[in-house]
Amino acid sequence: MCRSLQANQDAVHILEIPIMTDLNTQFEQASEDAKNLSEKPDNQTLLRIYALYKQGSEGDITRDKPSMTDMVGFAKWSAWNKLKGTGQDEAKQNFIDLIESLKD
Repeated sequence: MCRSLQANQDAVHILEIPIMTDLNTQFEQASEDAKNLSEKPDNQTLLRIYALYKQGSEGDITRDKPSMTDMVGFAKWSAWNKLKGTGQDEAKQNFIDLIESLKD
């Protein structure tokens, strides 16, 4: 009975690896696709792309808030900060979905 339980646990761990790898592969592909969109997205969408990418690749923001005089830096920081607490896998999937929706 203990061997069966261990075998089942091992099978679960084996099954988790391809799913994570697949998500990471899709995330990397979406990152490449984002560079080659046929039309440049509007600024709000660009900020969303940036924030989802950073949350997916790095997790919660740890950088200090930039000065409001650095308008671009402040906008990027704010967009990423809004995703604080979002899991990296969820952010990766949202990034993938957003890039897919922007492709032709």
